[in-house]
Amino acid sequence: MKQDIMNNYQQKWIDTLRNAHVNGWEIKPQGDDIFVEMPHVTDLKLIRDNLPETLALMALDINLPKERLKFIFHNGYEQFEYLLNPAVEDLEQEG
Repeated sequence: MKQDIMNNYQQKWIDTLRNAHVNGWEIKPQGDDIFVEMPHVTDLKLIRDNLPETLALMALDINLPKERLKFIFHNGYEQFEYLLNPAVEDLEQEG
């Protein structure tokens, strides 16, 4: 089985999220992304609506160069992805 090798930026975000001590959240690397498994009762719409502001506040503690990072949030039933610091290729795909 291939061992995930995390970059420093990804590791710092995982540490920051884990240090928030959100009850029931399992935060782990998934390739170059971060996978967050939440309890089944978690309201994904509420998380999605507040995520940009929450991550912006958490980013204040991260003093590393910004890199592309995808967060995958899953509550057992559904999931959504949030891309932080999208690359040029990501932006071109949206257009």
